[in-house]
Amino acid sequence: MILSMTGYGKAVVAYKEKKINVEIKSLNSKSLDLSARIAPLYREKEMEIRRLISQKLERGKVDFSLWVEKEAAVDATPINATLVENYYKQIKDIAASTGIPEPDDWFKTLLRLPDVTTKTEVEILDDEEWEVALGAINEAIDKLTDFRQQEGAALQKKFTEKIDNIATLLQSIEPYEKSRVPKIKDKIVEGLRQIPEVDYDKNRLEQELIYYIEKLDISEEKQRLGNHLKYFRETMNESGHGIGKKLGFIAQEMGREINTTGSKSNQAEMQNIVVKMKDELEQIKEQVLNAL
Repeated sequence: MILSMTGYGKAVVAYKEKKINVEIKSLNSKSLDLSARIAPLYREKEMEIRRLISQKLERGKVDFSLWVEKEAAVDATPINATLVENYYKQIKDIAASTGIPEPDDWFKTLLRLPDVTTKTEVEILDDEEWEVALGAINEAIDKLTDFRQQEGAALQKKFTEKIDNIATLLQSIEPYEKSRVPKIKDKIVEGLRQIPEVDYDKNRLEQELIYYIEKLDISEEKQRLGNHLKYFRETMNESGHGIGKKLGFIAQEMGREINTTGSKSNQAEMQNIVVKMKDELEQIKEQVLNAL
């Protein structure tokens, strides 16, 4: 079964007064190209997160984000009441002893003083919270994998359509292939008749014609292309790793046989069919880059 490298997954879980958000996106790439943006609290787990993603996703240009939303009441910076009270008493004492007027707006003055609204607590990631976050990460990855399966099914349908088209075009060459041999012979003989002063050995002419026609024979190319088409279908239904790369290699081999057929086709009708096969194959090559 084909998996696409294109995918998207998101998960949101609640833990105490916060929401843990995980988002992961992927596009096609020759290898795993992982970019991670992780909230500071979880950065100590970055290597574990990267290992998990590489095991489950294998390939692709992957963007991973993990961030936290806190309730406003929890996220608000606390005011150090003890320090405010201390500053207040000091200013009152200084005003009394020096005669300097007390401030008109006490709160505005006090809240500007050092460390009154500075967060001093340090968050520590405990095992319970990490288990919740890890569950969200796995959920997002699973959703992305489901997305890849859906996209892969669409890819497989497209590939099957294109392979069927190439197979049909390949069969349509046969009538032209059979009719061109007498045409070639008649054309050469007619050309010789138009030069009456030239004498030629008919037996030698037959031998040269056979050699020439053998050089134009595409039986082997047709057989190999048919085998490649069959192998492509079988590979699409395989399970395992690296199916996309394997399909890419098969498509390259199909291209070689189609190109050789084109170089041996000395009839306009056959060459037109070859051009159509190339067009179908090019669409396969474009889409196979998205296959995992």
